[in-house]
Amino acid sequence: MNDSSQNISLGEAATRFLASLLSEKRGASQQEVYRFVRWYGTERPLAGLMAPEVANYAERLSLSDTNYTKKLELIRAFLVYVQKKGWGKVNLAIQLKARKGKTLSQSSSRRGLSRETVTLTQQGYAELKAELDTLKGKRLEAIDEMRRAAADKDFRENAPLEAAREQCGQLEGRIEGLEGTLKSAIIIGREQKDIMLKVGIGDRVVLCDLASGEELHYTVVSPREVDPTQGKISSVSPIGKALIGRGQGEVAEVIAPVGKLRYQIKQVER
Repeated sequence: MNDSSQNISLGEAATRFLASLLSEKRGASQQEVYRFVRWYGTERPLAGLMAPEVANYAERLSLSDTNYTKKLELIRAFLVYVQKKGWGKVNLAIQLKARKGKTLSQSSSRRGLSRETVTLTQQGYAELKAELDTLKGKRLEAIDEMRRAAADKDFRENAPLEAAREQCGQLEGRIEGLEGTLKSAIIIGREQKDIMLKVGIGDRVVLCDLASGEELHYTVVSPREVDPTQGKISSVSPIGKALIGRGQGEVAEVIAPVGKLRYQIKQVER
């Protein structure tokens, strides 16, 4: 793939970035970079990642991790690499700003008092739970593989051991993230929907582009459930934020690089 391509996925960009690092730096960066990528989806086109989403990630991390400043630096290095390669339209690295005046004790106190909540649909929760169960099984297999690879005493060029360690690290990072999400998740069900048909997470919407007359079908989901191939858009994306809280028949306006886009909400399905 040409490095100037705008279709490169987040997962591929992360793989290329890590491959460019020396082994000692790669080990330190791998878990955080892959965690960042998984948050948005490894198959998501890098060019579609929006600045507000990256800023929200920094905010999320600051609320849940006492060592978040160091982790932001690792992710920022990845985004700088992306910018240098010309894969992104904007410099996303500047969106990762550490909070000023936050101390370790303040972070620990805040984390002890509250946990960040994540809103999921019932289907999204079930899919994450199934993925967690599968990964726990794979973790046992990966540990056994690492033990077998470690039996080779020549550690200098033990590629299988390095690969097994890398796999274990990826699995542990994903399992940790899933467990945290499921513990803090708020599931949106039918009984929680607004009877006035206001758009919320989990709703399917039919829009009419007022400029072209084109009819569009989307499902508004949490950032963790985004899947462009199925029309699932993030609630924090420009379109998602414009739709949330608006009712059937209203017009939502989205500020895009090409100008202001206007969509009429023709139908809200629950």
